Amino acid sequence: MPDAVVIGAGPNGLVAANLLADAGWSVVVLEAQEEPGGAVRSDRGVHPDYVSDVFSAFYPLAAASPVLAALELEREGLRWSHAERVLAHPLADGRCAVLSRDRDLTCASLDTFAPGDGASWERLYDMWENLQEPLMGALFTPFPPVRAGLGSPRGSGRAAVCAWPAPSCCRCAGWARRSSRGRAAGCCWRATPCTRIWPPRRRAAAASAG
Repeated sequence: MPDAVVIGAGPNGLVAANLLADAGWSVVVLEAQEEPGGAVRSDRGVHPDYVSDVFSAFYPLAAASPVLAALELEREGLRWSHAERVLAHPLADGRCAVLSRDRDLTCASLDTFAPGDGASWERLYDMWENLQEPLMGALFTPFPPVRAGLGSPRGSGRAAVCAWPAPSCCRCAGWARRSSRGRAAGCCWRATPCTRIWPPRRRAAAASAG
């Protein structure tokens, strides 16, 4: 009789099974599909000469995950591949806003749409460099991530945490429209809206952060 039965051999199930096995548990993983991997799989079903992703191919949080890092999957053959240009949003007039791993190229791309948007992006990037450690800590902490939220870099405190647009109380697209002059930055930020925090929750979130 196993100590644990994991339903589904997707990335979450496989990571959970590995952690339990490393802790000394006997684990059985059940999967309905012919191959493990869940959404993280590729095949040649579209055309035999091309490899296509079955579902997704963008795993920034997986690459940053301390849990995955501890599994040392590189020893099993894992190799992370990073695209030089990570996001593009073509417009009807033929222009294309591009976010690159190169900070200067991203700024230049945004400035072609509206002078000054590159500087706005640099300000956002500087804010991210200042807040990335507590924000990433919050993402990889059991909810609610109160302890991770209390950590504030360089004495920035509650004000800096509340100033960060994406995970706070506004939608990404609305913040982008207010901080950029052209359509490019707004297009690049028009992703999944952040969860809205209603006033009572907002007060509670502020209290926990400060």
